[in-house]
Amino acid sequence: MKSSTYLIALLFCAGSAVSAIAQSDAEFTKANQEYAKGNFKEAITSYEAQVRAGHWNANLFYDLGNAYFRTRDFGRAILNYERALALDNHHPEATANLQIARDESRALELQPTRLERYLQFATINQYSIAAAVALWLGIFGIVALIFARRRSALLMSLSILCLLLCAVAVWAIHTLDNGSNGVALAIVTGTDVQARLATADTANSVLALPAGSEIKILSTRGDWMYAALPNDLRGWIQTKNAEQVRL
Repeated sequence: MKSSTYLIALLFCAGSAVSAIAQSDAEFTKANQEYAKGNFKEAITSYEAQVRAGHWNANLFYDLGNAYFRTRDFGRAILNYERALALDNHHPEATANLQIARDESRALELQPTRLERYLQFATINQYSIAAAVALWLGIFGIVALIFARRRSALLMSLSILCLLLCAVAVWAIHTLDNGSNGVALAIVTGTDVQARLATADTANSVLALPAGSEIKILSTRGDWMYAALPNDLRGWIQTKNAEQVRL
């Protein structure tokens, strides 16, 4: 009796999952059809519904970026191209369209530090894999040394080297994750946005930020965020005028 109940529950869950996937595919197809007809605002509504439902993939954000681009909302176009590249950094169409959108809006970009440029030969995912492999190799080496009848200097050296490589990879992950293209990266989506010296519309302007410009959020205070800006500047902008790339 219990087995039958579990089987029915399992089939129900599987059916619900299949139904959700089918509904998602139908919504995505509908959005693409609206885009093909030139109904870009309707396409944006359908694509955004997919995003809110958590059906994220690089092509969804790429298509959403294209729809915003067609409505000349370059800030949100750039935001979604960036989100596509955050999921798949080898997406040539998103890379090309991102540059076109930046040129159109004259968006400002954050410049990575020299250290970040050196570390960018690998992605965070690749560093994570390297750290995990090095850690396990180091642990296995130490365990082998503990149970070995005779200590091997070579095995000890290799174990230490693996643990050091793990530490370096973790440090690289931390550096990139907190760098100019890390979790705090945000895109200016408002128009005529001014970064200011204080949390007031009357405060002196630090820098004018065209739509699509990159900023790095450092802290928030009420309706304002303090951010690192292009040209090595810092200032306050209203939170409604920017969105983080990482959801």
